[in-house]
Amino acid sequence: MEEKKLDINSIIGFVLIFGILMYMLWQNQPTPEELEAQAKAKQEQISTEAKTSTNQDVLETTSEDFSAGAVLDSTQLVGLKNKLGAFAYASTLPSASAQETLVENDVLSLKFSNKGGYLTEVKLKNFVNYDSIPIYLIKDNNASFNINFGTTDSRILNTKDLYFEPTITKNAENTIVSMKLKVSESKFLEYRYEIKKDDYMLDFDIRSQGLSDVINSSQAINLDWKVKTYRHAKSVSYENRYTELVFEYEDGKDDYLGQSELSDDTASEVTYVAYKQHFFTSILLANSPFKTAQLKSENLVKDEEIDTVFTKAFTAKLPLELTSGEINKSMNWYFGPSDYKILNAYNRNLDEVVPLGWGIFGWINRYVFIPTFGFLSGFLPYGFAIIVMTILVRIVMSPVTYKSYVSQAKMKVLKPEITEISEKYKDNAMKKQQETMALYSKAGASPMAGCLPALLQLPVFYALFQFFPSAFDLRQKSFLWAEDLSSYDTIAKLPFHIPFYGDHVSLFPILASVAIFFYMQMTTGQQMASQPTQEGMPDMSKMMKYMMYFSPIMMLFFFNNYASGLSLYYFVSNLITIGIMLVIKNFIIDEDKIHARIQENKKKPKKENRFQKKMKEMMEQAEKQKQTQKRK
Repeated sequence: MEEKKLDINSIIGFVLIFGILMYMLWQNQPTPEELEAQAKAKQEQISTEAKTSTNQDVLETTSEDFSAGAVLDSTQLVGLKNKLGAFAYASTLPSASAQETLVENDVLSLKFSNKGGYLTEVKLKNFVNYDSIPIYLIKDNNASFNINFGTTDSRILNTKDLYFEPTITKNAENTIVSMKLKVSESKFLEYRYEIKKDDYMLDFDIRSQGLSDVINSSQAINLDWKVKTYRHAKSVSYENRYTELVFEYEDGKDDYLGQSELSDDTASEVTYVAYKQHFFTSILLANSPFKTAQLKSENLVKDEEIDTVFTKAFTAKLPLELTSGEINKSMNWYFGPSDYKILNAYNRNLDEVVPLGWGIFGWINRYVFIPTFGFLSGFLPYGFAIIVMTILVRIVMSPVTYKSYVSQAKMKVLKPEITEISEKYKDNAMKKQQETMALYSKAGASPMAGCLPALLQLPVFYALFQFFPSAFDLRQKSFLWAEDLSSYDTIAKLPFHIPFYGDHVSLFPILASVAIFFYMQMTTGQQMASQPTQEGMPDMSKMMKYMMYFSPIMMLFFFNNYASGLSLYYFVSNLITIGIMLVIKNFIIDEDKIHARIQENKKKPKKENRFQKKMKEMMEQAEKQKQTQKRK
């Protein structure tokens, strides 16, 4: 096929087409008058968009604009009215700016924002964190407080986006901060705060006036309170373990959301919601219960090896009710330490915020350990107060230790006879059990007698395990090399992180682990010496030896990040227990006398109680049935 080439005629055609297009563009270009009209139209469009933006985000108008005499024009006022309805009035007042009001008492420094009418900063004046920075419960937008409601003209509004007008009244006893969201001078929604002179508790009222024809009573009115809790302690993992949402409901019951990554709950008749941060707490209390509460807790510590700013995010959604078309809710705020003595003094069940343990464990802490430690720390340094309280606890528990040791000594003396019975009736388990029980009964000994005293010590052990991490008085109190008895002590920093152990070495857990090793070596040896040789005993022996080594290692790892005050207690407690056991063994208990006493008891007729008789009859009947089956 012949190749097609570009000839002169084609070139002329393209040139003519190009020329015609250029002529048409020149003919259609706008005149100067048309250019001026286009520019004017563009400017009007920009102005309209700016006014629309101002109407939609008018709440961002700054205090400097108003102080400079800025006035909203008619178009902006119409936009406000369309957006906010009756509440547009509040955004035309001089207070419609993000100004803050500072109020202080002896223990708190508080900042209230015109925008939202809520606290934007809460500082505890008498406390600092592990890095000597003042304790802030609220700061830099980590919290929000909002009422969401509908209006009679079909709008949905949020108080956090609206501007309140502040008024401050002071006298010798208190300061009253009134934040009013106005519809007019006589119609408003008010937040009223009363700050007392030397108190962490604030009176807080929400009330409306003249809004019965503004607020839509057929729609839900919800109070939303959110806080992201700041880290305040050296160990973020330890602090986060005791950071939780606690609430009271149904006339005195209390509960918490736990430590999972994300947890929520719905409760009825809620009287308070507490966002507890281990040693500091924010609490919203209601004089009359909220009918329901939707509560949520989210763990923000994703990796404990990485420093973090926040520990948890808490959310509470609480309904508000109308009375004759108006809001009238009396409440309180508590911003302060999680100190049992302070919280309990309010007599509003706030001591439940402090995790002292349930049932008998909490009872022991409330009525024994807290008063005792409070008395001792009143005249002793806190480290010595722990040591003295430990000595007192061990002295009180020494009769239990003595009974346990005597029981083990009796079993040790009876061991040859029990072994003889086992050999004699090795082919008859039922008979062996009968004879063994008969020997125990005659000798006045029991293998359970050694276990019961140990069980009696468990409530005390667990109560103290709950007491020390919750003792606010130990916070930032030093002893020996420990800078803070409420946190871990450090004698060496590691250049790496060991799983379950950490990146530091604590000395008190090491000392406690060594002490518990020697204690278990003594008790395990005594128990093994008192146990008769029976089938399965070699395996039991191995298990007890494993426990003798496993328990100190577990103690070493588990307590490396715990409060050094708790490790100090266990170290001293085990030392004292070892000393008591040595005294009992070497100066109190005489195994020859125990053996002689047992022989005398065996000669005496032993009166059996009803239970023992019944057990004996059942065993004899079972033995007869077994013999009958063998004959068949």
